[in-house]
Amino acid sequence: MPDPHSNPNPNLALPFAHTAPNCPATAERQQAALADAFIAKPAIARANLAVSADVPEGSAVSGRGALGHFTVLQQHVLFWDRDGDGQIYPWDTYVGFRDLGFSVLFSLLAVVIINLNFSYPTRLAVSWWPDPWFRVYVGSIHKAKHGSDSGTYDKEGRFVPQMFEDVFAKWDVHGSGSLSAGELWHMIKGNRLAADPFGVCPPTDACCADDGTKRAQWGAAIFEFGTTWLLVQKDGRVSKEDLRQTYDGTIFWRIKEAREKGKRWNKGFGFRDLVQLGQREFKARVA
Repeated sequence: MPDPHSNPNPNLALPFAHTAPNCPATAERQQAALADAFIAKPAIARANLAVSADVPEGSAVSGRGALGHFTVLQQHVLFWDRDGDGQIYPWDTYVGFRDLGFSVLFSLLAVVIINLNFSYPTRLAVSWWPDPWFRVYVGSIHKAKHGSDSGTYDKEGRFVPQMFEDVFAKWDVHGSGSLSAGELWHMIKGNRLAADPFGVCPPTDACCADDGTKRAQWGAAIFEFGTTWLLVQKDGRVSKEDLRQTYDGTIFWRIKEAREKGKRWNKGFGFRDLVQLGQREFKARVA
């Protein structure tokens, strides 16, 4: 059986073209053509399981027990719905981020970004009137799916294994099974869509060009993946398994449990790391 972290397209004799000469991005961003060697029907979205080539059965347990009645996107946000009423108040968002170890300031910023932007789209399943408490509704969280994302969640909140595998086939340039901050940044840039004021602002040049000169503003995507990197990076990289568990929310419960037991969560990027990074940069410049 092939290695899931190897070249995604090792000279495959496909009966069709998977690159186009006039669009260099199709050659630079290869798809995970061997995903079906590890996952049955990887292009078919899983309603309640986040599976990968490494974990084809998905997460066995989570902080909420059996989650068969929730989509993967719903599972992703259940960490913030502690009372199980299907509604995430701003206070729930704040408490959840604090439980993950984020500062007061960052947690307040998360409240503003998440509840302000996601409340009304999810509210539309209940009423046309905006919610005065800015609640986010778990049952209709799929309505808050934004553009310029990886496509790993489909429009109904299911998990698409092929799209998840493509993330690493396209952006994990060293085949390490992890993504650096730079690779995540290139992924966010590569996923940009025109006329997408929330996910990303419109680019000014051709869709296939990616020379780093595009003028754009990243919104939801940079917050989500930036927060993920701050939370789970180790040695500057986010592992494939940690990212998979971020999609189904499992990792949030792991972090909370570790912190409650007095164990220091050994991943992420905190103030101490920032100081150490500054010291290394200073020493490098002096040298």
